[in-house]
Amino acid sequence: MVPDVSTGSRTYGLLAYLYGPGRRDEHTDPHLVAAWTPELAPDPGRNPAATLKQLTDRLDLPVLALPKNRRPARHVWHCPVRTAPGDRHLSDTEWAEVARRIVHATGIAEYGDDKACRWIAVRHADDHIHIVATLKREDGRSPRRHQDGIRAQAECRKIEKEWGLQILNEGDGTAAQRPTSAERAKAERTGRPEPARETLREHVRQALAGATDEAEFFRRLTEAGLRLDVRRAPSGDALGYKVALPGDRNRDGQPIWFPGSRLAPDLSLPQIRRRLQDGPTEDEALSAVRPVERPARARRTATHAAEQSVTQLSVGDDAVGAAQLVGIGELLDAVAQTAPAASRRELSEAARAFERATRSHVRAEHADHRALRSAARGIVRAGNALGKGEDGGTTAMLLSTLTLATIAAIRWHSARGHAQQAAAARQAAEHLRIAYRTTSTTPMAMIREQGRQLPETQRDRYAHTVEGALPERARRLQQEPGWDALTATLAQAEQAGHAPERLLQRAIEWRELETADNVSDVLVWRLRRIADLPAAPGPSRTATTRRTPRARPRSPQDLTWTPTVQPEPNNPRRPGHRS
Repeated sequence: MVPDVSTGSRTYGLLAYLYGPGRRDEHTDPHLVAAWTPELAPDPGRNPAATLKQLTDRLDLPVLALPKNRRPARHVWHCPVRTAPGDRHLSDTEWAEVARRIVHATGIAEYGDDKACRWIAVRHADDHIHIVATLKREDGRSPRRHQDGIRAQAECRKIEKEWGLQILNEGDGTAAQRPTSAERAKAERTGRPEPARETLREHVRQALAGATDEAEFFRRLTEAGLRLDVRRAPSGDALGYKVALPGDRNRDGQPIWFPGSRLAPDLSLPQIRRRLQDGPTEDEALSAVRPVERPARARRTATHAAEQSVTQLSVGDDAVGAAQLVGIGELLDAVAQTAPAASRRELSEAARAFERATRSHVRAEHADHRALRSAARGIVRAGNALGKGEDGGTTAMLLSTLTLATIAAIRWHSARGHAQQAAAARQAAEHLRIAYRTTSTTPMAMIREQGRQLPETQRDRYAHTVEGALPERARRLQQEPGWDALTATLAQAEQAGHAPERLLQRAIEWRELETADNVSDVLVWRLRRIADLPAAPGPSRTATTRRTPRARPRSPQDLTWTPTVQPEPNNPRRPGHRS
């Protein structure tokens, strides 16, 4: 059961909508199920002699009785309450009880208070009601409705348990403010795919991803096409900011501004400054790479950072884990805005969903996500990936690891009782799986084909290698679609000078392998990253492969099978070699 508290200024307009046909003729049989005093509340839905004007005047009477300077600007309290999909349909009597419990719990009209606010509950569908109240009591005072949304949620949880309805996740006060019904109606009326608040929140998150300071953050906002207004002190220091969509105006023709704190709790300027205190480092190696190779290089670096975050979520303390979640969120924002067209929508949805998983009451030590922020910055600086060749392969490599990172986030939140955050991470993981399947199809098919061309004796030898490293999973691995790609990767790694046994052992030491949908795929990408092999077979070279000027390979196969091995970042030791 989901309540959604908001306030407005037009009682008649809201009632006209509730008693009207709806935007798609979805309203059926609108009528009152409860009211502050049923005898005093005319019902235009069931009484032909009653009018909306009469009902409006009765509700507004305590407000209109006050001097104009004491009337609240937003005097209408509105709370739709909806049952979850799959719940049974409640009767009018049951909905009336729900309405009375909600207005009591929120302080609108407590039991036995004959001076409380006037309110009604309108039903025009099987699965929900709308509670409408005016925010002045009969004695002229304002109701005590502090944290009314949280109290409404708590009462709904009690009703669910008592009535055998689906028990939904409890909120913890860290979620972003949802668009109001008026904002949703305006988006539908103007043909926008979503309310302005949600579009602005996504743009602000993407502008923050990997930014080094306030100046860069503000510059990215304007480059994204947003209207930006920075409030400054006489010294010139920024005190706050607000953003608006071009063309989004109110009745007076003024831009509709949203301060960062109204978009999400962690997007206020003070919170952004905390995140920017330990800014990302510049990747000097990325600057030395040819521009066409930078997206692939940036994704390889980000894959390593995401692997490290999985470990930190598993073994770090709460503050470190919370910081890793923030960093993973920034990395997802960076990947979403630079992804190939084929996977951009799913990645944007993944980033949006995971945004909820980045906020909880655990305070993050932001210095601990510096590597992830640097990786996000590298991806943004490198620009859009083409979605094919090495770009496509390294994108699949990164998405495979990010999927495991979101699974680690699910377990981290679940262990701490963060139900909404765990659900958000679970939703993000589903979007990432879809994006991964889209991105990995071509490069994995090419690598598998190379594995099928290996001599049977060589394939058998690698099967024994895998059995020695993963005895309990070896048979299952050989039945997965990625098995041929795994044998091809081991063969290429061996030809590049690595010992397959040692390399495979390093790959399986990373955490979350047991949660992977396709273990062979995960191992393929880990091995190719660790051994610095091309992510996509063909004549293209990896972004980290050293090139010898004027040196020509003896055959095109050399470009695929023998790249020069570079030491892994932050690890000066080279992988083991066979003598």
